[in-house]
Amino acid sequence: QLQLVESGGGLVQPGGSLRLSCVASGFSWSYYAIGWFRQAPGKEREGVSCISLRYGATRYTDSVKGRFTISRDNAKNTAYLQMNSLKPEDTAVYYCAAIRAVFCGLTDSYDVWGQGTQVTVSS
Repeated sequence: QLQLVESGGGLVQPGGSLRLSCVASGFSWSYYAIGWFRQAPGKEREGVSCISLRYGATRYTDSVKGRFTISRDNAKNTAYLQMNSLKPEDTAVYYCAAIRAVFCGLTDSYDVWGQGTQVTVSS
């Protein structure tokens, strides 16, 4: 059974950092890509970043470029989202998702979703 479990969310002050983790199980890691998405109250879900698990190719939405870094540890079946220089507008529930694809896109239809982790940026 395909499953994703996120962790690492929390409350952080503006300018701070958090690292989100996404542990995957139940599928062939190298045939998939992982995406990070977020949804703030009253807003549509937004694609933040994604990574090809086989090649490591990455994509970012413009608002997080230079601040967020996506990575993966193939030995641990885990993807990460390192978030630096956090801003109040980054506050949202963050989800990781998987798609059976060699390369990823932020507007693709992902197949499997995690339960989400809350990130709150506030002083």
